[in-house]
Amino acid sequence: MTQDRAALRNQLRERRRALPAATRIAAAETLANRLLSLAFAPARGYVAGYWAMDGEIALHSWQLQLPREVVYCLPVLHDDKALRFAPWRPGDALVTNRFGIPEPALESASALAAEAMALVVMPLVGFDAAGQRLGMGGGWYDRSFDFRIGAMPPPWLVGVGFSSQRIDRLVGEAWDVRPDAICTETETLLAEPND
Repeated sequence: MTQDRAALRNQLRERRRALPAATRIAAAETLANRLLSLAFAPARGYVAGYWAMDGEIALHSWQLQLPREVVYCLPVLHDDKALRFAPWRPGDALVTNRFGIPEPALESASALAAEAMALVVMPLVGFDAAGQRLGMGGGWYDRSFDFRIGAMPPPWLVGVGFSSQRIDRLVGEAWDVRPDAICTETETLLAEPND
């Protein structure tokens, strides 16, 4: 089965952009509770989120409720086309990367490697009930976490979005790194063991 991923991305991005502000805010609050309730949510170490753009579900509520021993990080683009991660708190300096996304103001070479994370929350454009994630198409998360293909966590990977981004079935690619869970404001889907 062939799937036009570009057209699907456009359709699903429009769907999430169309959500009213009140719906977005309520969804972000509920999502925070779901993320904090995950059985593998760490009590210490580094976790990574993202800066919400283009209608993505926001993570601020989750970030502000993390345990004291957990350090929140944002992704930083690296020259090798993979992500690094840098600690960030509200008020810390940010710069805009080449895609217009804010990231911590530091050299990417001094940021943490993907393997240093205990948990990574990844945005998604779409997902299905089997836990397949559709990202923006740049492959940044797939390249950054390709060491997880066929391996066990950590880091734990969680895709997040709005329930309206769920579709019947996504056709995966060989390079897709599937998350261990997908969380929305209405559900948590856990990946099947040895999936």
